[in-house]
Amino acid sequence: MLLQVLGTAAGGGVPQWNCACPGCSGARAHPDRRRRHASLAVRADDDHWYLINATPDIADQIESTPALHPGPAARRTPVAGIALTDAELDHTLGIARLREADRIEVLATGPVRAALRDRAHLDDVLARYVRLEWRELGSAPVPLREGSDVEISAIPLSAKRPRYAVRETGGDQDSGKRSGEHLAVADYRDNDPWVVAIRLHDRRTGGTLLYAPALAAWPEAFQEALAGADVVLLDGTFWDDGEPRRSGFSTRTAHGMGHLPIDGPDGTAVRLAPLAARCLYTHLNNTNPLVDPAAPQHKQLAELGLAVAAEGMEIDL
Repeated sequence: MLLQVLGTAAGGGVPQWNCACPGCSGARAHPDRRRRHASLAVRADDDHWYLINATPDIADQIESTPALHPGPAARRTPVAGIALTDAELDHTLGIARLREADRIEVLATGPVRAALRDRAHLDDVLARYVRLEWRELGSAPVPLREGSDVEISAIPLSAKRPRYAVRETGGDQDSGKRSGEHLAVADYRDNDPWVVAIRLHDRRTGGTLLYAPALAAWPEAFQEALAGADVVLLDGTFWDDGEPRRSGFSTRTAHGMGHLPIDGPDGTAVRLAPLAARCLYTHLNNTNPLVDPAAPQHKQLAELGLAVAAEGMEIDL
C-alpha cells in the first residue's frame, strides 16, 4: 500500500489569506514553510488512486504529485475517487473543483452525505457538470476498489457537525425522511458518525494506516484501532488547549473547537507515545508553533518518538 501526504494544514492553510500571525508571516517570508490543507492519497492498485478528503487545494495537490497526473490518454486520470472523514468545508470544497470529470465516486457516512446534499446542496449544484456516485463508508472493511487489496473502513469519533449543518433553534429545516434510501440531515442524531477516522489495511502486506485529521474525542474503538496500526496520522490542529484564545481569533479552547490538543496531561502526545506505531501529526493550524521548523516543540515531540508529517512524503506499507 502506497500513500502520499498531499497537505498537512488545518482550515485556511498556512499562510491563511487574512492572517499576519507569526506562523503566517513566517510562511510568507519562507515559502518552504507553506502548508496546504490536510489530505492524503492512497493507491488502490497500479492505475487508480483515492484521495482522503477533497480540499480547496486539490488541483495544486494533484499537480504537485506526478502519480496523480493524467495520461497517457488525453482525459484519463488515475484519481478514481474520494473518501471523506467528515463534511467540513475544508475537506469537501475540492469535490466541486473536480467537476470536469465524467463521474466522481465519493465514499462517506450517511450524515456526511446528508449534510453535503441537504445543506451544501452539492448534488444539485454539480448535477449539470458531473455525476456524483456515492458509496457508504462504514465500520466493516471493504475493498477500496473492486479487486484491490487495500481495504477501507471508518471508526466513529465524534458528533461534531459542520457549522452549516448544526441543528436550528425551534426545529430543523430539513425535518422528515426523504424518499429513497438516504435520510435527511434532521434524521441523524448526535451519536451518528459525523466525524470518523479512516482505517486503510493492505490484505497482501498486512500494513495498516489510521488517518484522523479531526479528533474531538478518543473513543475506545479508536484506541483499539491504534493498537493495530503501523502508521497513524493524527489531528495536530492546536499545540495546547488555550492556543485559540491566546492567539486572539476565538473565545473557545481547542476542546471547545472540537480538537484535542497535542500538549498537556490529557493531550494526544502522551497518549501516542506508548504506541508501537509511527505517529505523525497533520492538520496544523496556522497558530500552532509547529508550523515553524525551528520551534522547540519539535524537539519535545521527538523525545516522545513523535513528529509532524511532511508534505509530499511517501508512506509504503
